Amino acid sequence: MLSYARGPEAPLLEQTIPQALISTAAMFPKREALVFSQPNIRLTWEELVHHTERTARGLLQLGLKRGDRVGIWSSNCLEWVLTQYACAWTGLVLVNVNPAYRTRDLSFILRKSGMRALVLRESDARTNYRAILEEATSNKTLPLEHAIWIGQDSWRSLINHDGALEPVPADVNDVVNIQYTSGTTGSPKGVLLTHRGLLNNAASMASWLGYSEVDRCCWPFPLYHCAGCVLGVLSTMTAGSAMIFPSAQFDALATLEAIEAERCTVLAGVPTMFISELEHPDFKRFDLSSLRAAVMGGALCPIELMKRVLAEMHCREVAIIYGQTEASPIITMSPPGDPVESRVSTVGCAFPNVEVKVVRPGTNEAIPCGEQGEICSRGYLVMKGYDGDDEATTRTIDPEGWLHTGDLGVMLPDGHFQITGRAKEMLIRGGENIFPREIEEFLFTHPKIADVAVVGLPDRKLGEAVLAWIRLKAGSTATHDEIRLFCDGRIAHFKIPQFIRFVDTFPMTVTGKIQKFRIREIEMQERGIY
Repeated sequence: MLSYARGPEAPLLEQTIPQALISTAAMFPKREALVFSQPNIRLTWEELVHHTERTARGLLQLGLKRGDRVGIWSSNCLEWVLTQYACAWTGLVLVNVNPAYRTRDLSFILRKSGMRALVLRESDARTNYRAILEEATSNKTLPLEHAIWIGQDSWRSLINHDGALEPVPADVNDVVNIQYTSGTTGSPKGVLLTHRGLLNNAASMASWLGYSEVDRCCWPFPLYHCAGCVLGVLSTMTAGSAMIFPSAQFDALATLEAIEAERCTVLAGVPTMFISELEHPDFKRFDLSSLRAAVMGGALCPIELMKRVLAEMHCREVAIIYGQTEASPIITMSPPGDPVESRVSTVGCAFPNVEVKVVRPGTNEAIPCGEQGEICSRGYLVMKGYDGDDEATTRTIDPEGWLHTGDLGVMLPDGHFQITGRAKEMLIRGGENIFPREIEEFLFTHPKIADVAVVGLPDRKLGEAVLAWIRLKAGSTATHDEIRLFCDGRIAHFKIPQFIRFVDTFPMTVTGKIQKFRIREIEMQERGIY
């Protein structure tokens, strides 16, 4: 039996995102669509359409035209969702910008995406966005024309437009969103995502979890991530469910408070989020009995955590998801009613209308069940390509339309899949995809560093921690704190090495390549990680 599976057949939505939003608002006009707990903001579906139209009119008043790129750079807030829907409404392409980005990251994204407008906050608890933007645009060569500041006159002026506005005609295969993810070149790549891919992936998740208009989904994921703006915002929209955002950034206490206050029925997160909630000192005082399901991704769920979510959070169902941004994002998911043993040892089965196979790395040849190979996927969910990078697109999507994920895995005879590693070097820290070369290239700019190698180490809470081996230039000395201070504020916080070791030599191949697997082995042995 070859390692190939196709998910259940189901009718695909042939709608654009605005068409789906209008349909949902017509069915459930007075039901709550969005709740932002901090501050207390609530919109019904008909109100969400009204505010989307106002925001869309404002974007058009800026002179933006169909196909132009508009960035959003902020922690979770109502303006994020309005910008998301308004861009789709007007035929503009939304560009998600990670709130953790600093000057180097932002400069690259501004130039690569060619965005003409950027919606952003001036600052929040973690970031001074204005200072970073001023530094990133100091060379005056970027295409950015408009900075729209949330909560200030520029945003108030943008939304000061009443009256109905028909969505700009669009095809379901039009690109509606660009999300940046690490790639084999070491620089982030803009993943081109379509109405059809995003909407159907979202609707499939809602269907498998049995969403309806009475569900209230607590979603502490950041909106800049697929897990937030697709699996959160769009999934609930396809079913008329309410979306509850507890706080601007993840906060365990705020999440617990929101579940109780809003009588949430579904809770999402990466394993570390669930651990933080369960281990919060006030956990036992909250009534979580309204919960019926949990959605977990980003890393496998340890069996003890699964047991606690089932018992202490009252979740009768815990769904494990696996995917990547290039797949809109879900490829596999735990089917309804899957036994606990499958949910803690696998990433579920092929998603509806999705093909999945395991191939011999470097080929398109499916291998027998039980053998390890590269996970590939095909179907409506596959990205349109990487923005402005045909070569990388061709390396990732083969002529038969298969997306080569770079992840190593095994298909079991019952159709479940296990992820066993990554063919690429990408590591995942707390749900964040990190490509070591990005960090290495930055550290090379330090005047004392001669060579550096970055790898991931297993970490119980975060999945993986960032480790850097550094060889200093002759005669130079440095401390761990000095290196971290050099990184602080210049690269995203999750990319800053948690562990640093200064070395004189690296384990090398006979051809002079650093053996990163040996670095990992040495560190795991010395730190007692097994």
